[in-house]
Amino acid sequence: MGNTIIEKNTEQKIEIKTSKKQSQWQFLMKQLVKSRTGLFGAFIIVILLVLGLFGHWLAPYDPELADFSKKLLPPMTDGHLLGTDQLGRDILSRIIYGTKVSLIIGVSTVFFAGLIGTIIGIVAGYFRGWIDAVLMRIVDVMLAFPFILLVLVINAVIGTGLRNIIISLVIGGWVIYARVVRSEVLALREKEFILSCVATGVRRREIILKHIVPNLFTPIIVLSSLQIATFIIAEASVSFLGFGVQPPTPAWGNMLNEGKDYIYSAWWLITFPGVAIVITALGVNLFGDWLRDVLDPELKGN
Repeated sequence: MGNTIIEKNTEQKIEIKTSKKQSQWQFLMKQLVKSRTGLFGAFIIVILLVLGLFGHWLAPYDPELADFSKKLLPPMTDGHLLGTDQLGRDILSRIIYGTKVSLIIGVSTVFFAGLIGTIIGIVAGYFRGWIDAVLMRIVDVMLAFPFILLVLVINAVIGTGLRNIIISLVIGGWVIYARVVRSEVLALREKEFILSCVATGVRRREIILKHIVPNLFTPIIVLSSLQIATFIIAEASVSFLGFGVQPPTPAWGNMLNEGKDYIYSAWWLITFPGVAIVITALGVNLFGDWLRDVLDPELKGN
């Protein structure tokens, strides 16, 4: 009899958790449908994900295959929708493949920078004292350097390539997360439910993992949604300057770098990669703004 009651209670708890998750998703979807800008941003993100995941099937040509007989073809010429570059490579195929590179860099950098910055922010905000002072002085030193300049210097030291550009962006990007998380933790540790946990002798690890970390999800998700566009643009800037992803790997930044010498004779070499960067940043930022307004209504309208 007792086992039956326990099983029923367990099933009820699972049903309650499931219904809460479903209601949250339903609420988000309803809010997304109501927001034109958020819906437009989500539409762009879906397209980017499709291109990134299935680009090798969707691209009409091999993005690295050179054909000098077809170099610098204008758009809509000989089956090349967006034209070809100085080596005869299809621009559309290279942009599609470049989507995968940008998504890998954006998502990977946000994940690792967010993880490192969140841990440092929690430690600094919760323990305070000399630990907070040391960590925040490191953050201040990092923030004293312009972000792009810092990434360029790091890449000049560790070398170029996809892995190294992710490492350099993570080194330069974790400080934003640390600052935001620290301020949130400083506010949370003064809340009544945290003070009651401390007063009743709950261990610090349990307070951090069970009470503080769950309340950090919303600001971290919102910040991450906005930082993806920042990191994608930073990668394109660094690659344009020759310190990021190197040819022949298709990346929007190095496509701009390769096409800058043909800006007057073959405008499409830099126009279409530039448009891809703008659309990506616009879509991610619009979706991030909508997500901020929904998850943190206090910021809405500011």
